[in-house]
Amino acid sequence: MRSGASTPTGRGGARMMADKTWKANERAVAAILGGHRVPITGRQRGDAPDVAHDWLSVECKHRKILPAWIADALDQAAAASDGGKRLPVAVLHEAGKRHGSDLVVLSLGDFREWFGGAESADTKRR
Repeated sequence: MRSGASTPTGRGGARMMADKTWKANERAVAAILGGHRVPITGRQRGDAPDVAHDWLSVECKHRKILPAWIADALDQAAAASDGGKRLPVAVLHEAGKRHGSDLVVLSLGDFREWFGGAESADTKRR
């Protein structure tokens, strides 16, 4: 985007990422998981996942920075994983909500190691 031009915004006025960035993220995730990116052309929200896969429905979100507390929770889980013998996950709970709505978060590298994916993809945590 050229200098002085306005930045496109999405819902809630949040800045949107350039198409190139989020598309590249979707392609990378698809390659890691052994799926393929589903083009957005002609689909509505919720019609199809970002990544077509045999047994996963993958929605990709790309942000410049993720909340540090999520990474801290995963680091705590990893430290207590008995040297990698147990799968480190963080369970995120919103006050006042039922636990069936909680989110289970794990690193993509750990997910691939435990559940499989493409063999040649780079999934090391940075």
